[in-house]
Amino acid sequence: MITQQTYRNLALALPDVTELPHFDKQSFRWHDKIFATLWVKENLAMLKLSLIDQSVFCAFDNGLVFYPVPGGWGKQGATFVELVLVREDMFIDALNCAYYNLTSKK
Repeated sequence: MITQQTYRNLALALPDVTELPHFDKQSFRWHDKIFATLWVKENLAMLKLSLIDQSVFCAFDNGLVFYPVPGGWGKQGATFVELVLVREDMFIDALNCAYYNLTSKK
């Protein structure tokens, strides 16, 4: 299980990451590019993963903890994470994948 505060702490510990509002969500950005959001009311994380990373994480638990965001965003790698169900080590791995997928493009 990951608390929302732990999620924030982990994301903000990554180099050059800021937290800013994104509509009714909180977003985590590297150089103003979003790689993750926090859905407070739903207690969900959204991570922008590569399609390969998304398939690996979603396959691990048959889509109970990690699953694609419905619709077009999910087909581009946007992945929901159930914060109350995810193991901390797996969440850290997925968060790092989202961050490094973005930062390696620059």
